Amino acid sequence: MPPVQPSIADLAAGVVGGDRAMLGRSITLVESTRAGDRSRAQELLATLGPRDNTHRVGITGVPGVGKSTFIDELGSHLTDLDHRVAVLAVDPTSSRTGGSILGDKTRMTRLAVDRDAFIRPSPTAGTLGGVARRTRESIVVVEAAGYDVVLVETVGVGQSETVVAGMVDVFLVLMLPGAGDELQGIKKGILEIADLIAVNKSDGDNVERARSAARDYSSALRLLEPASPNWNPNVVTCSGLTGDGVAELWQQLQLHRAKSTESGEFAQRRKGQRVRWMWDAFKDELVERALGDERVGSLVSEVEAAVLEGSEPPGRAASRLLDTFFGN
Repeated sequence: MPPVQPSIADLAAGVVGGDRAMLGRSITLVESTRAGDRSRAQELLATLGPRDNTHRVGITGVPGVGKSTFIDELGSHLTDLDHRVAVLAVDPTSSRTGGSILGDKTRMTRLAVDRDAFIRPSPTAGTLGGVARRTRESIVVVEAAGYDVVLVETVGVGQSETVVAGMVDVFLVLMLPGAGDELQGIKKGILEIADLIAVNKSDGDNVERARSAARDYSSALRLLEPASPNWNPNVVTCSGLTGDGVAELWQQLQLHRAKSTESGEFAQRRKGQRVRWMWDAFKDELVERALGDERVGSLVSEVEAAVLEGSEPPGRAASRLLDTFFGN
């Protein structure tokens, strides 16, 4: 006999009551792509409801910047301040094997054993730029469980950053010391969405290089129009290894929150995020239903072959599939 699934009421009660096993099962449910699970997941999310008294921080950085070590240090600093911290680490999923690298718990050694922290590596399943499709739902679940700071780690600098920036309150970009050619390689779009830049690994022989890089990044930011009329992005230096500058960085994140709350921008941003979430969910649901339709399924091979051969434009092929789904 298959195992008995807990009711939505039991899952919700377990999440709110701090049952970590129920929390894990709830996130597994909202990450599931099975049709039956999706309806249960939506019922769970409606039961839990949104929490607007939390702090959502998106964190990204160039490869080798030390994101996991930094998050381990920042998260530990926050739990020392009596915060409860959830880390949603979006893992790269192989497009060939479907496997994912779930190694964040081994790199975040202190948070992994901290009773006030929760780490959830989430495979991306091939979605845009490495952003887990259900990250938004996972945020709602961990916030309902009482985690007041949610750190969303992305896989690296790319398209995923824009998506993550649209689901958090503040977006932090980690950089390496020694700007030089690296500064030239930064996409303008990343600087435009950054609320704070932190030059990590500012320790030992790297301290002066980190300061020099911070000056270069500050100069680059002055050439751009700030995304918010209430905040000018700052550049700080820190070390995830030694902890130097991490407390000051958190103060900057708190200052950003205070200013955005005072101006009303925080509330408006959360409202706008919920509307975008609705439309993203609508698009996902439309694609799932269309591809699950027998009439569409029987036409897919034919349409794909026509597009491959060049006998039919992709746009018209897409219209054929949609017309078939809607019965036109």
